[in-house]
Amino acid sequence: MPHCTSFTEHITVRGLRYGIRHWGDPKAPIVFFLHGWMDSSATFQFVVDALKTAWHVIAPDWRGYGQSQWLSRPYWFPDYYADLHDILAHYSQSPVRLVGHSMGANIASTYAGLRPERVSQLVMMDFLGLAVPGNTDGSKQLNQWLTEVEATPEMRAYKDHEALARRLLSVNHRLTANRAEFLSRSVSYVRPDGLVAMACDPWHKIPSPTLYRVEDSMASWQRITAPILMLIADKGFVHQRLANFPKELQRRLECFKNHLIVTISDAGHNIQHDQPEQVAAALDQFLTN
Repeated sequence: MPHCTSFTEHITVRGLRYGIRHWGDPKAPIVFFLHGWMDSSATFQFVVDALKTAWHVIAPDWRGYGQSQWLSRPYWFPDYYADLHDILAHYSQSPVRLVGHSMGANIASTYAGLRPERVSQLVMMDFLGLAVPGNTDGSKQLNQWLTEVEATPEMRAYKDHEALARRLLSVNHRLTANRAEFLSRSVSYVRPDGLVAMACDPWHKIPSPTLYRVEDSMASWQRITAPILMLIADKGFVHQRLANFPKELQRRLECFKNHLIVTISDAGHNIQHDQPEQVAAALDQFLTN
């Protein structure tokens, strides 16, 4: 089956050159797709291919990813909220539909609480906060960050796209060979030395200098007014992180006033690769209501 055609335009977002991918008729209803950590906008290709409703899908490459500008230095996570705010204003003055995977869901759900009037519907793909932290020593976290910024991080490189495709297949047995081949070319770049690497600034690998506090996210989640669809993989990160902490799982879920949970079966964290047909069907049903 041929893939739906996309194109990437470039706009300036808060002084940075941003790559924004588009699929579908520009006159169709808009839905924004937000990718996760160490990924890029092309990751949603298989979901877009499976959608039955006509949408204008707009998917940015976050700063430091894909075709957007890389900083080549440590990143400050709150910049993503401000970047999203500007991107939404560029394309729509009306409340918008947000679909986020992993880090993209983190950004979208926090933003939906900070600016509830800007979000009409929210989809969170296999994300309900990070794992319950084991380390509570903030100085230890800061010291680790200080140690790691002293060195220049690097991304793993591969001989060619075929080698990267084999690597993708080896870490995800649900990925088909055709999809691995597509991803190996669409979410990577060829370095000046001819080797192939994922199109992600390696500085994203540097850990945060501050401890993760889910309570900060929960404070925003409680302010969301939009209806929420949670697509949770039966073998994904939500279950891996919280299955042994049922009270913590319930505590987080209770932050969301109006939410629907749909389980994506036989899927790992990357549900957009593993079961795009299930994801697309759930999106079509939810977003058209």
